[in-house]
Amino acid sequence: MMIVLMLILSYLIGAIPNGYVIGKVFFKKDIREFGSGNTGATNSFRVLGKPAGFIVTFLDIFKGFITVFFPLWFPVHAQGPISTFFTHGLIVGIFAIIGHVYPLYLKFKGGKAVATSAGVVLGVNPILLLILAVIFFGILYLTKYVSLSSIIAAISCVIGSLIIHDYILFGMSAFVSIILIFRHRSNIVRIFKGEEPKIKWM
Repeated sequence: MMIVLMLILSYLIGAIPNGYVIGKVFFKKDIREFGSGNTGATNSFRVLGKPAGFIVTFLDIFKGFITVFFPLWFPVHAQGPISTFFTHGLIVGIFAIIGHVYPLYLKFKGGKAVATSAGVVLGVNPILLLILAVIFFGILYLTKYVSLSSIIAAISCVIGSLIIHDYILFGMSAFVSIILIFRHRSNIVRIFKGEEPKIKWM
């Protein structure tokens, strides 16, 4: 029972739409009606400006980061491989990522999983996240495409998990990569057409 409650709480925290809340409370804007219509960090930068964008990014990372530690805080007494699997920080973190992408509060239309996924990786392997951040910002500097940078960083996480032989991380990162690529499918089409907007705030 405690495992179920922990996973539900992780989902509900991940589902908090920080971009939407900050837009509504401080700017009187529904961020979904501007830019890409996304509630995540990138659209927050574009629609609400740099300060709000940084705050949304931090909050989205934090909600992924904090859920990784739920297994340490919630007393789970059940034994066995299934209990061990569902009390792994990465598995709990996946539910926060799913909540971010498909939030109950906004009719299951949320962000694209980038910042919250980064928070989960930060919680379990900060060094790997640092490497992924270098890759992300390196590609971003060269191309100015947030979407392309996110996709390449996600794929790099899959490769990195194989290199360090962390197969739970591999499964999690592969799962998240599929979601992330699916959520960026329209961005991919625009990149090939040369119509994807480049960032102007670097």
